[in-house]
Amino acid sequence: MSTISSSHQTRSQSLAEVHASVAIPDKVGLFKRLFAFVGPAYLVSVGYMDPGNWATDIEGGARFGYQLIWVLLMSNLMAVLLQTLAARLGIVSGRDLAQACRESYPRPIGLALWIVCEIAIIATDLAEVLGTAIGLNLLFGIPLLTGVFVTAADVMLLLYFQHLGIRKVEAFILALVATIGGCFLIEIILAKPVMSEVAKGFVPRLSKESLYVAIGILGATVMPHNIYLHSALVQTRDIRRTPQHIAQACKYNLIDSTVALNAAFFVNAAILVMSAAVFHKSGQMVTEIEQAHALLSPLLGTAVASFAFGLALLCSGQSSTLTGTLAGQVVMEGFINFKIKPWVRRLITRSLAIIPAAITIGLMGAEGTYRLLILSQVILSLQLPFAVIPLIHFTSDGKRMGQFANKLWVVILAWLVAAIIVGLNLKLVTDTFGDWIGTAGENVALIWLVALPLAGLIGGLLLYVTFSPFLKEAKRRREAIHKAITTADLRAEPYRRIGVALEATERDRQILAQAIPLATQNEASLILIHVAEGMGPRFWKDESSDAEVAADDSYLKQLKGEIEALGHKVETHLGFGEPSREIIRLAGEANLDLLVMGQHGHRFPVSFFTGSTATPVRRKLGIPVFLVRV
Repeated sequence: MSTISSSHQTRSQSLAEVHASVAIPDKVGLFKRLFAFVGPAYLVSVGYMDPGNWATDIEGGARFGYQLIWVLLMSNLMAVLLQTLAARLGIVSGRDLAQACRESYPRPIGLALWIVCEIAIIATDLAEVLGTAIGLNLLFGIPLLTGVFVTAADVMLLLYFQHLGIRKVEAFILALVATIGGCFLIEIILAKPVMSEVAKGFVPRLSKESLYVAIGILGATVMPHNIYLHSALVQTRDIRRTPQHIAQACKYNLIDSTVALNAAFFVNAAILVMSAAVFHKSGQMVTEIEQAHALLSPLLGTAVASFAFGLALLCSGQSSTLTGTLAGQVVMEGFINFKIKPWVRRLITRSLAIIPAAITIGLMGAEGTYRLLILSQVILSLQLPFAVIPLIHFTSDGKRMGQFANKLWVVILAWLVAAIIVGLNLKLVTDTFGDWIGTAGENVALIWLVALPLAGLIGGLLLYVTFSPFLKEAKRRREAIHKAITTADLRAEPYRRIGVALEATERDRQILAQAIPLATQNEASLILIHVAEGMGPRFWKDESSDAEVAADDSYLKQLKGEIEALGHKVETHLGFGEPSREIIRLAGEANLDLLVMGQHGHRFPVSFFTGSTATPVRRKLGIPVFLVRV
């Protein structure tokens, strides 16, 4: 069986200490194999339920009831798509998003992207510091400022878990996620929401007043560092470099992402539903986490509600802290290929988050923490396009991704998602700057002096990463058109592996009459392909063992013997199911240089009823196809 090039294995590896450390069992059942892939998406999912999301969810539920649940659902669907693309990039190319950016962009652009990403990770860590400090304050009465400095001690805890291996880290995170989910299940049971009203919240509707909160929910949900992290975490699995095993890994990671991110959706939806059922129903306007905690017990009549809320917040801060550490490592090593000890990296990031948190609490008290949380989300919004747009470019690149490049409908959907995210986040950022300018008073000139040049630099960088791949491709095509033909251009590489798609009819002799001379001329191997397409093979695939499959297998072996007697090297591949899809799959697995197949030449209306195999194969297969009229 052929393998996909693995030259990336000689270069730097993502999370090298745990790279390919999880074995994937071969001959086991579906659930055991799926279990081997489960984990990366759960580490990523905690970023979608970190303390930065809580404020927008609570405010959305308290002000507008259940109206904005559909925004959470839309954000979750976007997240599933983007995280799936991130996982696919890591699995297929063997590079994480940061490494791909470093290798694809000029060094100044790569450094600029790294700086923007580091600022976003610090902003993420800032939200986690505040969330943990607030959780400690709510549960144990520890002052906020003391709680901020206590968060520095979690460095040793995180390093301990990292040394135990990636599976232990995943298990720890899963336990925290389960705790968060359990706490909010308790909250929902105590709040007793009216499910018919909750269901109405899935119907899209926006008012002028709810638009801003909806944008905030979206901006807080899709987290840029998660995209970098996911493309690295999937490489902790020891995946064989064959198209079949890579396709299998992509499929199982899609399942992992879907389940994990839906769990995150449940948590965010539970926060909003709880806020709507408790605060909106009672007419309480709540915009701060501490305020929500204080009101829960008297409104629900039990201290359990407040305790569960505080415990969930503490677990959220700690779980997000661990994934933020890993994301920081991926970004630094990926963008600038610079490695430092994990505890040093952790101390630097945490220190840069603690300083503004401590200053804000010292000067503004507890009410300043909410404004600082909002600021952290604005910074994340600024960075998000610089993760999403390169991800779409890279996963749509046939040279990088081969047969696993995005299909046209995925490309269209991904750019639509990018446009929505970029547009809404830009509005969030501009509105926030507008609020700052409106309340700046005498300091407004200083904001303009800082904000305008910064916006210009960020805007220019965004335009570059968006359009430079298109401009480079257009330039390459123009140069190819105007380039003079030389003798070197006329020297084509010989075909070494020629596939022959057979029908198991007398027409196969006409197809082989064209294929065998090509093999002789190129000294190539012949790969005989046939697809069993009866009901049994279509349903049971390679487990089918009916008379049709046995006859087809015997036929291929007979042809192999006859052609080998003529002095040719021959392989046989039997597919099962829909012919065109199977031929494309088998051609990829066999690493063909050329495919020879028959074309019947049926016209409408005959082609409408019989279908066409040659046309979809010719369009989707990335190698030359030699069609023989039969």
